[in-house]
Amino acid sequence: MVEVFVAGVGMTAFGKRNEPLPELIAEAAEMAIKRSGRETVDAMYVGVMNPEEFSGESNIAAAITDHLGLWGIPATRVETASATGAAALHAAFYAVASGNLRHVLVLAGEKMTHLSTSRTTRILAQVIERYERSCGASMPALAAMLSQRYMSQYKISLPHMQRVLSAVAVKNHLNGSRNPYAHFRREISYHQYVQSRVVSTPLRLYDCAPISDGAAAIILTSDPTDVKISGVGQGTDTLGVRFRDSLTAFRSTQMAAKKAYDMAGLRPQDVDFAEVHDAFTPFEVIGTEDLGFFEPGKGARAAEKGTTSLEGEFPVNPSGGLKARGHPVGASGLAQVVEIVWQLRRDVEPQRQVPRANIGLAQSTGGLANNNFVTILERADQPRIVPVNWESPYQVAVPSSTRPKRDPAAATHEGILQTYTVLYTAPEGFRSPLQIALIEDDENFVIMARGRNAQPIRIGSRVVITRIGETYYFFNRSLTDKVRILWRRKCRELAHHDLVKGFYSRLAADVHRFTRAIRKTRASPASITGLKPWSSHARSTVSPTERQKSR
Repeated sequence: MVEVFVAGVGMTAFGKRNEPLPELIAEAAEMAIKRSGRETVDAMYVGVMNPEEFSGESNIAAAITDHLGLWGIPATRVETASATGAAALHAAFYAVASGNLRHVLVLAGEKMTHLSTSRTTRILAQVIERYERSCGASMPALAAMLSQRYMSQYKISLPHMQRVLSAVAVKNHLNGSRNPYAHFRREISYHQYVQSRVVSTPLRLYDCAPISDGAAAIILTSDPTDVKISGVGQGTDTLGVRFRDSLTAFRSTQMAAKKAYDMAGLRPQDVDFAEVHDAFTPFEVIGTEDLGFFEPGKGARAAEKGTTSLEGEFPVNPSGGLKARGHPVGASGLAQVVEIVWQLRRDVEPQRQVPRANIGLAQSTGGLANNNFVTILERADQPRIVPVNWESPYQVAVPSSTRPKRDPAAATHEGILQTYTVLYTAPEGFRSPLQIALIEDDENFVIMARGRNAQPIRIGSRVVITRIGETYYFFNRSLTDKVRILWRRKCRELAHHDLVKGFYSRLAADVHRFTRAIRKTRASPASITGLKPWSSHARSTVSPTERQKSR
């Protein structure tokens, strides 16, 4: 396989931009071309998530080619939801690594801020599985549900979790304040974090990345430069979150990381810093665990201690991440790699330069971790010898479970609450607040259901499930329900006792004999004489003479 190097990179400032999408992408492309010193490229890959909905543009690869005046070269559009930029980079990487192409221009961007927040949220929600979307699930709601499960599994209280997530948000806003390309260039305090409104329990406004405009560009080449891509990996998972093998880790990230580490000949501890997808602050915590930087459940403590700060032992998101740099969904995955290249080349502001930046990793999440990418880059002036068929000791931690990855024909009447959230910014067509939960029924099917109220519930408790139309609903059992269910359970246990079973069997036999006797009596005319005189049936069928004799 041909080694792949990075020639030039470019990026626009992220935020609310007045320029249309083609002009944003052209700005980033011109910067990358100028810094690469190359006038021509062999092909172009364009990553834009949804220009048809966001800006009313289609055939975007041809439109960008036309705008740049690069007529004649192959141009291909790539899309994998919010990991689109990373997917475009990987497609270009394989094109160069195959030896078929020598210089490839990778572009990614999105134009979003001109639309209302509600409409943008609706467009972004289209990446969610259809049934879960019909329950009112949005990206913040799903992220919040995973956060609740993380808190329950690792015994983290709500106040403690708020300290953890606030540490991520404050850290990334601090890094963003030092980044001239960031959407948010101001610091925030813990007080500002806790004063912000709740979006979906336990997530607040400062836990969510902003809606942004922006573009990024990279030129990949087979000609040696000072930075090379040493490993790439991609992994997928179920579209429906309810079918996942884990709700506290992303198996897709772990699979992508395993492939990237094996290709690069590296271990997690060999990486100096990382850009981790943090569209929601808990995703940074989960991502650092999935990538092997911290043990499962330890990422929260690392964030709280400042381990992932710019001055910490392992800097994460020196750019400010999606949280502060911004999140134009098509561009974010490529912007992460641009930041890695700038850090490796010492081409950033001194106050946000990562010390000892020789190997960097970028992790990008598509949808709700349905299609994830990992890219490892390193300085080419520090060659390493990788043994043939070397395999990283890093292993995928989330096993594939036997739980059904489909919906049941009909869920049982009760189930165990796996996780839930109360969404205070509900999608169009739903009333706020909206309670949504994942429930495992008694046959091990996990369903998504809507709640009847917005009261806190304990994860692991049993709830009652009912179905109205195509949607499942759940509610807490009242004291009366619990007594009734306990009484039924005791009755079922009693019914299986040997003495009771024997009594029931004898009673059933007696009833059966009695029934047969009555049927024979009614069927035989000769037996009529045996009836008592006060029987109305006898009086109507016995003659007066026979009635006199019986007296």
